[in-house]
Amino acid sequence: MKRIAIEFSYDGTNFFGYQSQTNVRTVQGELEKALERIFKTQIRTYAAGRTDTGVHANGQVASFDCPIDRLTETDIRNAINANLPDDIYIRNVWITSEDFNPRYDAKKRIYHYFVNKSKSKDMFLRKYSWWFPYELDADRMRKGATFFVGEHDFVSFSKKGDDDAKTIRTINGLRIIEMRKDLILIRVEGLSFLRGMVRSIVANLVRVGTGLWDPLTLEEVLESKDRSRSAGLAPAHGLFLYRVLF
Repeated sequence: MKRIAIEFSYDGTNFFGYQSQTNVRTVQGELEKALERIFKTQIRTYAAGRTDTGVHANGQVASFDCPIDRLTETDIRNAINANLPDDIYIRNVWITSEDFNPRYDAKKRIYHYFVNKSKSKDMFLRKYSWWFPYELDADRMRKGATFFVGEHDFVSFSKKGDDDAKTIRTINGLRIIEMRKDLILIRVEGLSFLRGMVRSIVANLVRVGTGLWDPLTLEEVLESKDRSRSAGLAPAHGLFLYRVLF
């Protein structure tokens, strides 16, 4: 039996997150149903990360053990895609080491968040960006972003109820990119993240971009270790798990 790794994309709009749950539609649930139809047995998958309800992925990675050794990577890719719904798509398949686990072997995860500050709603971006029809100062946001880079306790920027006792994380890079006049990309790079951490960082950067907060306020919120001082969470539908590096 060989271990297979897959890189895949999904539109998170109609999913209750990535992880399997009872009686609701999830990405993992649909993926494992497709594998069971192909192999006629239950197949367990292991992913690089769990995305929340409404969050998308461009380059999620998962692994599973393939019970039919004669199948090639192309065979597996085509078979899975033929059995998946149209909001999940397998991009790449490869044979990996028998102990490969995407969650623990990942060296970096990259998230992209899109903010659309157009005065009028773009009907074709509404499911894939946060429509925020106000002026945002990207330079102020960049100044605020510098306080997040490096190793910090990010408890102020995580969801209430996060069961992760260790809240220290390292952000390797955080860029604010003006892709066009009305569209801002916030790119966050790190090994691992707390639940809601990227969306919280985005919401706080946007608060700085509006001028309501000074960039230094982000340092104060970070050092306070107090979730109540945070600006909350940006909407889920603007967030993408862009890529996982190994």
